[in-house]
Amino acid sequence: MAETKIKIQYFRSMIQAPVKHKKVVKGLGFTRLNQIVEREDTPSIRGMVKAIPHLVRIVE
Repeated sequence: MAETKIKIQYFRSMIQAPVKHKKVVKGLGFTRLNQIVEREDTPSIRGMVKAIPHLVRIVE
């Protein structure tokens, strides 16, 4: 059974973001701006993306 994947792009700086948002960005695996990571499409990943929609976008 193949897991579905989603591509997430980190496009906005987190300089003025709260510490909680910074931890979510790091938890998704981002290390630099405009980086795209591929993650499994699970409710936990979707929840992390939903917590910081102003910093990341889903790339299809």
